[in-house]
Amino acid sequence: MRILLVEDDDALRADLERELEAAGFAVDATASGIDAQHLGAEEPYDAAILDLGLPDRPGLEILRDWRAQENGLPVIILTARDAWYERVDGLEAGADDYVGKPFHTEELIARLNALIRRRHGVPQPQIQVAGYTLDEARQVLRGEDQVIELTGTEFKLLRYMAMHPGEVLSKTQLTEHVYEYDADKDSNVIEVYINRLRHKLGRDLIRTRRGQGYVFQPVD
Repeated sequence: MRILLVEDDDALRADLERELEAAGFAVDATASGIDAQHLGAEEPYDAAILDLGLPDRPGLEILRDWRAQENGLPVIILTARDAWYERVDGLEAGADDYVGKPFHTEELIARLNALIRRRHGVPQPQIQVAGYTLDEARQVLRGEDQVIELTGTEFKLLRYMAMHPGEVLSKTQLTEHVYEYDADKDSNVIEVYINRLRHKLGRDLIRTRRGQGYVFQPVD
């Protein structure tokens, strides 16, 4: 999953970027509201964490502009402005959730995972894959008596595909949701990781649709 992180506190932004990446997210981070406005409108993010107190453009103004453009990007507001009426302002502007500073990063990540699952129509708290449970905290697959280890990219790829069962997912689409903005996005590498997942979970789990991409087909 690919996240837009908008925070003008350099130390906090660096800490959050590192912890979000460790939690299995591809993160594009910026301190600029102007850049955030453009990135959130143009890039296919799965969610955004948006600070309100930005130096060059207010976070609420950015959010209102996104919603005015019918941009449904899931947004968690992150701010020191924690009064109840400011929460109301944020939610009425189109925010999906609100976290006040100071906060525990574990809570923010849990809220982020829950928001993304709901947005992708996964109501249960855990993602099921081929009889295994996807452990988002440890980035492994857990069965009754077995644990399947995943690399960071395998985890990000499998989590995204598991949230889109039955859909045709192109290499470009998968690349856009697994890698950051400035990463070397070689879509052919996706095929390598698809084959690794097939080796670990069985070839029938991910079908190739020639000339189109891949289809994640859950196994009952």
